[in-house]
Formats: sequence, C-alpha cells, structure tokens
Amino acid sequence: MAVREIRIFGDPVLGTVCAPVDEIDDGVRSLVADLLDSVKLPGRAGVAAPQIGVAVRAFSYNIDGDIGYILNPVLTEVRGEPVPTGEGCLSVPGLWHDAMRHPWARVEGIDLNGQPVVLEGEGLLAQALQHETDHLDGKLYLTRLSAEDRKAAMREVRESDWF
Repeated sequence: MAVREIRIFGDPVLGTVCAPVDEIDDGVRSLVADLLDSVKLPGRAGVAAPQIGVAVRAFSYNIDGDIGYILNPVLTEVRGEPVPTGEGCLSVPGLWHDAMRHPWARVEGIDLNGQPVVLEGEGLLAQALQHETDHLDGKLYLTRLSAEDRKAAMREVRESDWF
C-alpha cells in the first residue's frame, strides 16, 4: 500500500500503550500492508504501528530478508541474562546506544486470519521482538539504557537537527 512516515521522539503516539486489534477488517489489513511496505526499506529490522501513527498492537519485521508481521503480540518468554546490545531506533534517528536485551525471546500473537503466530529466536530477532513490543507498550529503547547512557542520549536528542 504505502511506505509511511516514521513518527519521531516527542510524538505523543510513541508514548501510548497500544490497544489490541479487536476486529480484523479492511483498516487492519491496510495497516499491515503499510507496516510491511515500511519495513522493507534498507536498514530496517522492525516497524511498530505507533511508529507510523497508529496506536494498535501490531508490528512488522525484516530480519535477514525474512519479512513478516504479527498482530496482538505478547512477549511470552525471554531467556538468558540481559546484556548490553547495540541498538538504534527509527523514531530516534542517528542515535546508537547499548540497551539491555535478553539474548533469546518469544512473541505470540495472531495473523490476519486470526490464526496463532509464534516468533522466537536469538540475536537480532530476539532484540527486534523486545524492541517492537516495547513500542507497543509506549516505551522507546532509551528507557533500557543505563542512567549515564540515557543522559548522554537525551543530550544527543536535544542537539539533533530533527528535535
């Protein structure tokens, strides 16, 4: 359908706890198409619905060319101790910091047919699952930084040309 503009830090939708998808209708199908189109651009591992201005529980992913989506995702399991993991975010352009992430994660939700979907894995997929579900809970990765790194990141935000 369309590559949608990414909402940037400071936009209220990014701090919103997203509502579940209650009914799969043409609007939800259109949203999924836009999420898929938006995540296909180079350098994108995931796009959550609030990043394109829609406060519902849905995200798309693009991990090593495996592109997909999930509705009503719930982070159901993580494994391993959280470790500092280099991370950026389309909604906080130009910043890169170590966020604390578990090395393995599982997300469960549904597809456009209402059928169960399970996404699980390690590495970049685990990081993306945690990052995108955080978006759906109204959190940016900056909240996962140490106090010192968060202070530095906020300084970078204030000094950026997009803020």
